Amino acid sequence: MLLASDATSPVFTWDLIADFQDMWSYDFMVNAFRAGLVVAVVCAVVGWFMVLRRQTFAGHTLSVAAFPGASLAVLAGFSTSLGYFGFCVAAALVIAALRRSGSEESAVTGTVQAFALACGYLFISLYKGLLEGPTALLFGSFLGITTGQVVVLAVVGAVVLGVLAVIGRPLLFASVDPEVASGRGVPVRALGTLFLVLLGAATAEASQITGTLLVFALMVIPAATAQQFTARPGSSLLLSVLIALVACWAGLIAAYYQPYPLGFFVTGFAFAGFVLAHLYRFARDAVARGRAPLAIGGSA
Repeated sequence: MLLASDATSPVFTWDLIADFQDMWSYDFMVNAFRAGLVVAVVCAVVGWFMVLRRQTFAGHTLSVAAFPGASLAVLAGFSTSLGYFGFCVAAALVIAALRRSGSEESAVTGTVQAFALACGYLFISLYKGLLEGPTALLFGSFLGITTGQVVVLAVVGAVVLGVLAVIGRPLLFASVDPEVASGRGVPVRALGTLFLVLLGAATAEASQITGTLLVFALMVIPAATAQQFTARPGSSLLLSVLIALVACWAGLIAAYYQPYPLGFFVTGFAFAGFVLAHLYRFARDAVARGRAPLAIGGSA
């Protein structure tokens, strides 16, 4: 991280104990780290299943739905958290009710996304206040995170993780081989609908940290990065949580010292990990290819 050039801005001194004491002397930063912990864990777990189920387009659509929800909340003057959760969960239910399979499902999801985006632009155009509020909704901010919001995030996160713990095994089965799972009596469609609702709740949580435009960072990148290192479900899931937590907390630290949106830093750190994972896999595959002729020659 670079040092802040403004004398009135916080300065990163590399005295980590003093830096963290200074940073955590502010209630809003303590709340931001608490919220980041909840959001990172929930998004990493839900995002892991989303990537496995190849529903990233649906996840992206739900992140777009967070935009009109938050915009309407700002316009009407009520809690933005209510706007986030209300629109995301509603969009998830609409997609679940109208979805079919293949191209029809993609068309339904795209239609919901287009309508949600149009509503967001309408609410923004009707908003007559300062643009700083909507900008924070789009790109994320840690300044407005309150203790009440942290409590809401923690309760919703606990519910989401609790439900996933109950349906995790059949959901994994239905995600890997839905036809066989359906033949063995697994309620594939009901699980799919329930998962979309959980995905909507997780998206609403992440939007309050990264902003609605960059929520996909915590939903996709950690899971996609973890799967580059290992194909084992348990190890991959835990690694996804670790990557999301590091990206979120590192982003908070960087945003505290630099006057740039929090969502950019969270996304940037997560993307850097994704690139490093691909480089690691490329190097590992290159070494494996180099050893293969030696093994064949040795066995000959």
